Order: sequence, then structure tokens, then C-alpha cells
Amino acid sequence: MFGCLVAGRLVQTDAQQVAGDKFVFNLPDYENVNHVVVFMLGTVPFPAGMGGAVYFSFPDPNVGQVWQLLGFITNEKPSAIFKISGLKAGEGGAHPFGMMAAPQAPSVAQVGVSVEALDQLAQQTPVSSAAVSTMDSFTQFTQKMLESLYNFTSSFALSQSQMTPNPSEMYVPASSILKWYENFQRRMVQNPNFWKT
Repeated sequence: MFGCLVAGRLVQTDAQQVAGDKFVFNLPDYENVNHVVVFMLGTVPFPAGMGGAVYFSFPDPNVGQVWQLLGFITNEKPSAIFKISGLKAGEGGAHPFGMMAAPQAPSVAQVGVSVEALDQLAQQTPVSSAAVSTMDSFTQFTQKMLESLYNFTSSFALSQSQMTPNPSEMYVPASSILKWYENFQRRMVQNPNFWKT
């Protein structure tokens, strides 16, 4: 019914059914995994009004399993990609998996799918760090660079009364840098490749 994919690895379609409505994939060597894709195989749809809550569990021999809600899949949204590299062990919440036996290997995490009512899925809040950004890395880099430039130049800001005349130095008003920053951001939103022309 479900598949799980990690970049550079074979697709897993052999989920262990741990209850009538619960499925688990083992993720060996999870420390080297950044993202995981969970998807429906297309062979069996969810029953009407149902979907799958996707959870992630770190191995923790001291506490047992701690599950974190990543998001969900449905017949209308049959696949989703989740970022797991930023998740923290021990920061879990309520989950439907009960006290399952944790995998014996210390570097094996688990991804679980719990079949639940769509109404119930809509009320759950996934961990925010599992959401994958919709911006590409170039856009993110550019925005961070712009923010860094603005913050850096603002740290040198002086009021006109604090300035001491120095004929060998040029001064740029902070308002002009802010205007440039806002214009650049606006153009990036309209067309991330505008700078190539």
C-alpha cells in the first residue's frame, strides 16, 4: 500500500504492518538521511474519508521510541517529502503507535504511517522542521545574503549628528540600501532568474 524512498537507496515497499491500520518502515543509518519520501503505491487507495498520518521515530534506548508527526498523505495527495535531518530526538508528542519494540540496531530509525480519518488529520500539527521549503536553494541563499548585507551595513549606521566629516570617505544613506534590498526581493519573487538577463 505504501512506499518509502531515501535518495541514493532502493525504494522500500515492504512496510511491516504492526496493526490493522499501522505500517512501519525501518530506516537504517538514519544519521545520513536528510529527506524521506513517503508515497502510496497506487495499488490500494485509502478508504473514503481516510488518509495516512506519517510519523518518524528516533531510536533512544533510554526513553524508548519517541514519534514525531511529519505530515500526511491522502488519495488526493498520494506522496510527500519530509526533511528529517533537522529533527531532534526526544521531542515527540501524542502518536498512535503505542509501545512498540524499538529496532535493535542503534542507528535504525522508523517511519510510520497510521491510517486515520481526514478530519482527524486536519486537526494535527506536524513538527515544523519537517516541512520542506518550497523555495529553491538559490533563492534561499540570495535572501539570506540580502538580509546579511542589510544587517551588516545597518550595524554601522550613524545619525547625521553623530557623523564627523571625512572628505576621503563616502556615505550611503541607510534608506537607499533598504530600498535596494526591497527592490531586489520583489524582483526575486517575480522572477528568480532576473539577474541572468
